[in-house]
Amino acid sequence: MLLRMSTLFLRTLREDPADAEVPSHRLLVRAGYIRRVAPGIYSWLPLGKIMLENVSRIVREEMDRIGGQEVLFPALLPREFFELTGRWTEYGANVFRLKDRRGGDYLLGPTHEEMFTDLVKGEYSSYKDLPVILYQVQTKYRDEARPRAGILRGREFVMKDSYSFDLDEAGLAKSYELHRQAYVRMFARLGLDYVIVSAMSGAMGGSASEEFLAPAPTGEDSYVACRACGYAANVEAMRTSVPAAPSGEHPSVPAAPSGEHPPVTVLDTPATATIETLVDRLNSMSLGRVFSAADTLKNVVLKTRFPGQRDWEPLVVGVPGDREVDLKRLEAALAPAEVAVFEAEDFAAHPALVRGYIGPAALAEARIRYLVDPRVAPGTAWVTGADAPGRHVANLVVGRDFTPDGVIEAAEVRAGDPCPECGAAVSINRGIEIGHIFQLGYKYADAAGLDVLGPDGKPTRVIMGSYGVGVSRAIAAVAEQSHDEKGLRWPRGIAPLDVHIVATGKDEAVFSSAEQIAVELERAGLRVLLDDRRATSPGVKFNDSELLGMPTILVVGRGLATGVVELRDRASGRVTQVGLAEAVPRVVAACRVADATG
Repeated sequence: MLLRMSTLFLRTLREDPADAEVPSHRLLVRAGYIRRVAPGIYSWLPLGKIMLENVSRIVREEMDRIGGQEVLFPALLPREFFELTGRWTEYGANVFRLKDRRGGDYLLGPTHEEMFTDLVKGEYSSYKDLPVILYQVQTKYRDEARPRAGILRGREFVMKDSYSFDLDEAGLAKSYELHRQAYVRMFARLGLDYVIVSAMSGAMGGSASEEFLAPAPTGEDSYVACRACGYAANVEAMRTSVPAAPSGEHPSVPAAPSGEHPPVTVLDTPATATIETLVDRLNSMSLGRVFSAADTLKNVVLKTRFPGQRDWEPLVVGVPGDREVDLKRLEAALAPAEVAVFEAEDFAAHPALVRGYIGPAALAEARIRYLVDPRVAPGTAWVTGADAPGRHVANLVVGRDFTPDGVIEAAEVRAGDPCPECGAAVSINRGIEIGHIFQLGYKYADAAGLDVLGPDGKPTRVIMGSYGVGVSRAIAAVAEQSHDEKGLRWPRGIAPLDVHIVATGKDEAVFSSAEQIAVELERAGLRVLLDDRRATSPGVKFNDSELLGMPTILVVGRGLATGVVELRDRASGRVTQVGLAEAVPRVVAACRVADATG
């Protein structure tokens, strides 16, 4: 492939787009890889389209390597497939819905579990047909409430989704591991730094679930990591560790059987509707000990609504007073339910809930669902609201004085929290989700009645796995990890072109030599971009070469008079002067070495 800047459909920009928030968005637009059509919707220009094909090729090669077979489903899907699984309702406002001229309901596919399941049901009937892995690379659609960050969080995006169909759990475990290793190879070839973390399955259903995250300060996903043992998990999937402690060390640890705690005491605590004011009041009351926010039980009122449900229902989540409720963790734990903040009018409709002074007693009386953080464990004693203005209770013991309706992982996770595997302090990091694998189990097979005849001649329910890779998102993730103040720095595996030849000056010999080098490199099998623009200044050409980010830049200019050209490595910034006769073999060798090692 040989492209020339003089005819390439490309305009680079000197100014950042007004709506750009992250480096990948800013640089992909400025370098002419993408152009905005509407919020969360982008066109791919020639260089960007080449990159999409490069990433898709790598993804396909790794899927084919594990025996995957490619299919392609329509993006426009009828309602009835999603009614079977309940997801027509579950998806809520997150999908694009439309009606045809006859009033039939359709949606633009956000994912295709139902379609894959129905396809296998229609084609296969015997255990001898299994296992099978099917995949597609296709455009997906989700009606993001807040599309942002360019192609990192769009409403239309390219995704690889694959599905495994097995006869039993052992087969599913094997298919899952095949995909896991395929993803390891895939992301290494894409030049991505990544981590594998435990994750929540959410509305997808299933049991085992892991995410592949590309560490980046601009990532929307938070994950915890433990250097001591290697544990890593999405914040939503982080398990709270509640270590045992010696008696009296901390009141929120069950240091003694509940019967050994002092009796409940009602305290006069006027003007203490916040944790901070409550702690100040407690420490001014001469109660024989020093209190901190961690000794208090904060009861946060929210409301939930499940798909298909018209009315909202109140939900109270109890967390230690030094923690906040993390809405993302709560939503993940309650999926597919919606979660919203309890507003003033909601409190007006529930007069038993006294803002700032809510306690378990009123919740039990009003039959409001009450879930608590794992730290609020049986036998622990707390200071919390007494359900009356200016009143709190102390020594309220879980299991003795009240029993919550359940436990939920919803409190914020902090750096330094104990690792659930080894107890060492964890760190919190940011990352971009680039892949997600699930052991789906039987959810979709049950809905569709996907059975095959087993070895015993009896119907056997097929078990499924689901595996996704964000193809277009991977390009943005690489850009987030591989750029500098001058522009993009593409890894050779996905770069649109191997070498960018820059011809500078006005001497015709420069342009003819650059053309000859470009043709020879193309014949050697390299992908070449030749900047052959005659009326463009060297400074603009150099800026464009750094902005576009090809792995190798070859400058043909003033040095040609002495038989020298300049070889630049975009990733390292290393500059080497080479003889004209050496230029082609040096560039070819550099590309071959990179291909062999990458």
